[in-house]
Amino acid sequence: MLPEEFIQRLKSQKYIDAEALLKALEEPSPVSIRLNPSKWGKKPLDSEPVPWCNNGYYLGIRPSYTLDPLFHSGCYYPQEASSMILEQFISQTTDSFENIRVLDLCGAPGGKSTHLSDLIGQNNLLVANETIRSRATILAETITKWGTGNTLVTQNDPAVFSRLSGYFDIIVVDAPCSGEGMFRSDTARNEWSVRNTAHCSERQRRILIDIWPALKENGIMVYSTCTFNPGENEENIKWLIENQEAEFRRIDVSDFKGITEIDFEGIYGYGFYPDKVRGEGFFISAVRKTGKQEKTPVRNQRKAEFKPAKQDLTFADEWTHFSKDRLLKWRDELFAVSCEMDDYIHLYQNLKVVKAGTKIFTVKKNDYLPSHELALSLKLKMDAFPGIEIDLPEALSYMRRGSIILHHAKGWNIVTYKGISLGFVNNIANRVNNYFPVEWRIRMNLPEPGEENIIAWDQ
Repeated sequence: MLPEEFIQRLKSQKYIDAEALLKALEEPSPVSIRLNPSKWGKKPLDSEPVPWCNNGYYLGIRPSYTLDPLFHSGCYYPQEASSMILEQFISQTTDSFENIRVLDLCGAPGGKSTHLSDLIGQNNLLVANETIRSRATILAETITKWGTGNTLVTQNDPAVFSRLSGYFDIIVVDAPCSGEGMFRSDTARNEWSVRNTAHCSERQRRILIDIWPALKENGIMVYSTCTFNPGENEENIKWLIENQEAEFRRIDVSDFKGITEIDFEGIYGYGFYPDKVRGEGFFISAVRKTGKQEKTPVRNQRKAEFKPAKQDLTFADEWTHFSKDRLLKWRDELFAVSCEMDDYIHLYQNLKVVKAGTKIFTVKKNDYLPSHELALSLKLKMDAFPGIEIDLPEALSYMRRGSIILHHAKGWNIVTYKGISLGFVNNIANRVNNYFPVEWRIRMNLPEPGEENIIAWDQ
């Protein structure tokens, strides 16, 4: 049962058809994914496009993502359709995508972060942050699979970003909320209370104030929640504009049927209600900073101890398309960082970095061991290693870190499924070593061949 206090409040919200919405919350959730256009060009069979997202698709059934090698290799991501409207907010509020810096403040598990990494392009910087350590690890895994290489993953409280005054052109705050938009889930219903909605509103305002100094003058902040509560949504936007030098940015959603434009005392936000759109409940709004904002300077601070050796550069050039000025040596590992080196050191000195960019290899004695991150990177030179195409049962065995029998070239090989890189194996004299990450391995029992229930694709 839905909480009675929630039902009564819903009936007082003039822009909501409470009866229709309550009925919709009793129906199953839609299933949707977003494709990685840099890795995968096919469309799912029996699907329909998400109107506001170029690479978003509704699926007819819920597949098993765990059993799909294309999910593990970053060809798509299961993302809730309503939240994909972020694409319109970024494209309609950004005049130029040259030399921009974007912060996804509440990034885990990674849907919006991977979306942003595609939208801004590989030559710009995305900082994807998550406060909770375990969730930051999940975020880093998602970013690694996507393979774009333009994303730095951090784990910091929002207040820490005040050290980066005027640094970001765009900040996305998908704020922790009371979760009313997810009330199709029993978990979300059971965790709800009037007291919690008030607590969420207070926390959201603290987050907005803490992060505000990091947004540069004329920068855009996109604020979103997955709740219907005005105290967490439009009232927070009005409060921000009244307490800071900012103005709202109106978005054109006229091409997208069902999205509700909320006019709250001259402040605009956009609501997604499951009785009107094919998605979960969602709220989103955008503001522009109009006040002055001092900038923390990024000084030339290249560190000699980070400089790769000549042999490191040789292997990096043979294996990748990364620019040499992005390469950083840390102990026995070589990384391609996700921004200019001065910027990276500046961020490293001010933030807790979980993932610097793309780890290319580890040097162990005199051996160069390619990283799983390299296997999934868009910057990998595929002809640098022999490729081994395997079928679905073999791919599932590989991702369980099972043994693989190969009659192929000695040394490092790339394992591929449908032409997409899954990871490395090392073919030595009497065995093949499986280098799929231990912490990522599939643990569930495998079904019989042909019963995997994974997405079918256009040919």
